[in-house]
Amino acid sequence: MVLLHTTVADAADAERLADRLIESRLAACVHVETISSTYRWQGRIERAREWRLSAKTSAARLDEAADLLRREHPYELPAIWTTPVVWAEPAYADWVAAESQAQA
Repeated sequence: MVLLHTTVADAADAERLADRLIESRLAACVHVETISSTYRWQGRIERAREWRLSAKTSAARLDEAADLLRREHPYELPAIWTTPVVWAEPAYADWVAAESQAQA
């Protein structure tokens, strides 16, 4: 199991990307939460409210899920990163694997 993360500027984009990941069976679950970001962009310090998506997916579907985010992300340079899951409740990890499998 892997957590795949990205951020977007508005709730509509967050919901759209979350829906696409779930509909495509590239993630079993996507958490969406509002955050406050401070970063340097094109030489200036920026502050923004963003929505962070954390998608629970299988290692086998990670590349496809990341590709979907790259294709459909509204940012010029999207932040897309992973967090490995060191341990998860086995039954829950099995559910994530089953839900993030390609349809037969």
